[in-house]
Amino acid sequence: MLGYFGPAGTFTHQALLSVTDEEAVALPSVAQALDAVRSGEVDRAVVPIENSVEGGVSATLDELIAGERLVIVAEIVLPVTFGLYTRPGTKLADVRHVLTHGHALAQVRQWLSRELPDAHVTAAGSTAGAAQEVADPASRHDAAVCARVAGEIYGLDEVAHGIEDNPGAVTRFVMVGRPGPVAERTGSDKTTLVAYMQEDRSGALLEILEQFAVRGVNLTRIESRPTKTVLGSYCFAIDAEGHLHDSRVAEALLGLHRICRNVIFLGSYARADAQIPDVPPGFSDDDFRSAAQWLADLERPPGPTPA
Repeated sequence: MLGYFGPAGTFTHQALLSVTDEEAVALPSVAQALDAVRSGEVDRAVVPIENSVEGGVSATLDELIAGERLVIVAEIVLPVTFGLYTRPGTKLADVRHVLTHGHALAQVRQWLSRELPDAHVTAAGSTAGAAQEVADPASRHDAAVCARVAGEIYGLDEVAHGIEDNPGAVTRFVMVGRPGPVAERTGSDKTTLVAYMQEDRSGALLEILEQFAVRGVNLTRIESRPTKTVLGSYCFAIDAEGHLHDSRVAEALLGLHRICRNVIFLGSYARADAQIPDVPPGFSDDDFRSAAQWLADLERPPGPTPA
């Protein structure tokens, strides 16, 4: 069974439905969704990890970093389109109280300021939860900003569609499971990890980045997160192009292991966009094998000198 950050009708639910029709259970928070995987209540869970407008989802990153180890086995990228949904009979001009998730609010703030300048906006636990609340006739909230699927599930009317301030925005979701064999590489992969500096000093982050740069590994995301120990102590969540079984990625991880206090491997998995990385000359698996062979040949006794 699968789990997902619910309730039904969230963008996470929509992302899950886009890749499978397997039975799934909604869980009320990211932490509970990941804990359900750890406990074996569900086999895997889908949670949001990054938005093209708001950046990383801190709840997901922190839970993956701090809790019992889990690994990312797949990613899903979903276009994000918001609408304004009301109880039947409520018109746009009647809306005075709007309910939505904080991330959604950040993506529709300009539209709300322009179209509903006098409306009071309140944050909810999820966009679907906002729709569920608005569907209650006793609710003081007139409208929810949510996905169309949530509006349909809870019987709301769509009074405005495509209200996001940044058309083309996407959210990235990950499917997370318990540690096991690393998935086979596809040639279009990502590797996610967390690196802890050995100590906080000048050049420490540069040393981490150099492990990737000198091996031709491009990073698609790097984000600092507090270690929750002392003020100013951070670790770095990193997404890198490539797979653990790619020589350049494997050697970068070995380099990190040598210089970092700790490195948490969070999985290698196929990219949702199927984009094949541009590997610079000298960094392909064949190049690494050739270099290793050259080094081994240096220890062999020289052959006879040609006459």
